[in-house]
Amino acid sequence: MKTIFSKPADVKHDWYVIDASGKTLGRVAAKAASVLRGKHKPTYEPNVLCGDYVVIINADKIQVSGKKNDDMMYRHYTGYIGGLREYSFSTLLAKNPTEPLRRTIAGMLPHNRLGRKIIGNLKIYEGAEHPHTAQNPQPLEV
Repeated sequence: MKTIFSKPADVKHDWYVIDASGKTLGRVAAKAASVLRGKHKPTYEPNVLCGDYVVIINADKIQVSGKKNDDMMYRHYTGYIGGLREYSFSTLLAKNPTEPLRRTIAGMLPHNRLGRKIIGNLKIYEGAEHPHTAQNPQPLEV
């Protein structure tokens, strides 16, 4: 029996839209990361970009449970002495509403060249409007 390897030109990429209003951050991120990788397809290969495009709307209305609004910290090191910057979830959400969701999904993807290509297939928007209606994205339930 032969093993079938799919070529990147043969892979068909679909478009999905996720409405994140009132949903939990981790559940939306896990579903989006799985679709971005292509794990929902029978032709999934871990070394090929075989996933789909994901559009997330209402990212500013994402929720977290418990006291994570103030306790969950995002850290960024600038490279200089004393350059560790820390933001709580609520601060980062107020500053840039799409950033907590993007960082969470990026953490669930591979940390290599393929992961950087996959994160390019993710589109996150604050409000309910998005410019990808021409691609006819299908709604995806979380």
